[in-house]
Amino acid sequence: MGDDSPSTGKVITTALIVTGNMVGAGILALPINLGPSGLLPAVLGAVAVWAVMTCTGIIIARQPFLAQNSDADLPTFFEEVLGPAGKWFSVAANLIILYGLLTAYLAGVASVAASSVSIHLPDWAWLLLYFCAATLLASFGSVVMRKGNAVLMTVMWLLFGALLVLVVPHFRGLDLRAGDVRFFTSGLPILVTAFNFHNVVPTICRTLNNDRRAVTRAIWLGSGIGAAMTLLWTVAVMFTLPMEAPDGVSIIAAFKAGVPATVPLVHLIPSPIFIKASIGFAVVAMTTSYMATGVALLSFLKDVTGKRVRSGAVIWLMAFIPPLGIGLLYPNIFLKALNIVGGFGVGTLFGILPGVLLIRQGRAGSRTRRMGWLLVGVFACVLLVELAQETGMLAISPDVEYWSRHIYQ
Repeated sequence: MGDDSPSTGKVITTALIVTGNMVGAGILALPINLGPSGLLPAVLGAVAVWAVMTCTGIIIARQPFLAQNSDADLPTFFEEVLGPAGKWFSVAANLIILYGLLTAYLAGVASVAASSVSIHLPDWAWLLLYFCAATLLASFGSVVMRKGNAVLMTVMWLLFGALLVLVVPHFRGLDLRAGDVRFFTSGLPILVTAFNFHNVVPTICRTLNNDRRAVTRAIWLGSGIGAAMTLLWTVAVMFTLPMEAPDGVSIIAAFKAGVPATVPLVHLIPSPIFIKASIGFAVVAMTTSYMATGVALLSFLKDVTGKRVRSGAVIWLMAFIPPLGIGLLYPNIFLKALNIVGGFGVGTLFGILPGVLLIRQGRAGSRTRRMGWLLVGVFACVLLVELAQETGMLAISPDVEYWSRHIYQ
């Protein structure tokens, strides 16, 4: 590497931006949304989706346009490489992703606080309090985020480790052969959301001076750490929470209520230490993602509005007021928002469009073009699954009768 190549320390701190963007609402939702499919389908499917999502992130990062235009964000990028249609597809998908994620983080923290904290406040009050604190952090920009993110990530790892240690004594026997692959299909949108970090790719490229090797290392390292944490947490929750239980403290009950995994866990493990650690982990995990997503949304809106909106205050209001309003109106939107984000937003913008890029850039019959068609096909299936579920054409629910025969021992 040359003298002007980013240092290893800078690559690591930049990689943590990727991890912080990944480890948020997805890690809390995944055990609940994938749990009823069974342990092996959940783990194997998660590894496969992580690998594909990381590759699509690298496809975007390696596009010359981002290196040649340091101020450009994704809408301008897709317009340049795919034409006006590419731009407006990316704009629509990005609006779904960014606003949907911010809404999910607000609703998720509010539900965790309302169910776990002894101070009795309504969900909307917790949501408003969290909005003020997290939005203040997100407003500082990417430079402060990169420095502060390392601190938050350290705190999150400590809390994550504490949670794993505290749940291990509560592990129960699990039938590893049990699985409902049909239900796994319905979890595809949430899987895609859990491994989404792509909105910070332009920021990563700029931070690392568009050094191709450094950017690739940062993406693989950051997404790998995020995937490892997500899988560890998913397995731990599935070994701890019963799939179905008469008292309602179960994965299936949490799925029906649309709440994060920490909510039923604090009822199963009513230890003050565990409750504090679970609240802390949920808040810090979602805050790191809220910061990264907020910074990405501000950059996105500046890119889309161009010279039409010069006021930073107006852009700030455009970024943060809509998710606040939606969260206040629909406090139980956590899992719903993440499914919509994955099915309609992430799958289109960071799955189908990178596939189209490979198809257009590859020669006829080349491996590049075949990979492009494969990506388009895979993420088109994710889109169709979510569309069918939202329109009522596909109604997949946990098989309570099946899982009642495969209880923990």
